Amino acid sequence: MIKSFAKINLFLNVLKKNKNGLHNIQSNTILVKLFDKIKITTINKKKDLITFNGKFKKDINNKDNSILSALNLLRQKNLINRNNKYKIIVDKKIPVFAGLGGGTSNAFFLINYFLKGRFNEKLIQFFEKYIGSDFRLFFFKNSIQKSIKNIIKLNLKNKFFLVLVYPEIKCSTKFIYSKVKKYSKPLNFFNTSFKDNYFNNLKKQKNDLQNIIINLHPKIKKLLIDLEIQKKCIFSRMTGSGSTCFAIFKEKKFAKIAFLKLKKKYPKYHFILTETL
Repeated sequence: MIKSFAKINLFLNVLKKNKNGLHNIQSNTILVKLFDKIKITTINKKKDLITFNGKFKKDINNKDNSILSALNLLRQKNLINRNNKYKIIVDKKIPVFAGLGGGTSNAFFLINYFLKGRFNEKLIQFFEKYIGSDFRLFFFKNSIQKSIKNIIKLNLKNKFFLVLVYPEIKCSTKFIYSKVKKYSKPLNFFNTSFKDNYFNNLKKQKNDLQNIIINLHPKIKKLLIDLEIQKKCIFSRMTGSGSTCFAIFKEKKFAKIAFLKLKKKYPKYHFILTETL
């Protein structure tokens, strides 16, 4: 069984567009203990059999998804036997179109399973071209993204806890980025002091896509305020292109209290209590 972990953008600065049309970004990204389960077996069939289970399976195109893309790309590069076919069952725990990188995560961890971690820069560039620009983020539990392709590992020993709230609003990454009109200036503080004053530095940052979502869906603002005012919450923010919002806590007991309290207040939203890897 393969665990395919979700990612959280603790902040996200959108810089100017690159020549390839993609926005350059800066971010601090973590992987959390929210994961899809991928089961894979070899079968004697003429084609792969891909099945998605769980609450979020309805949001996935069975004929065009990241699992199929990953298999096709692996065969294209002769990294797996073209004649081998697979039965793959994905138990979806990560909300889809929610800013948690579930699709890219599925592709990354499936590819990593076949390659046994034997990546090189050429292969990474190949996969990210077709899978997504966030492909590199899944190599590290905690990473600093200085630019879209310049990602470094951040060694942080402190574990922390998160309340994730998906308000059942599907967000297209491409559409949300198309609404960006103003760009942030690049940050230059990614050094030892950033890690030493980790939470204080994070609190000073923002997600440049957050107000775009709030303008489209004003109820997100209320949710973020309710997360922020929970006892011992360090800060709240939206992750990625949304719509999942999060609150960070240093102690699990306060995260659990907030989780239970807000789950009652927002019974139609999807809540997850999780922690850093």
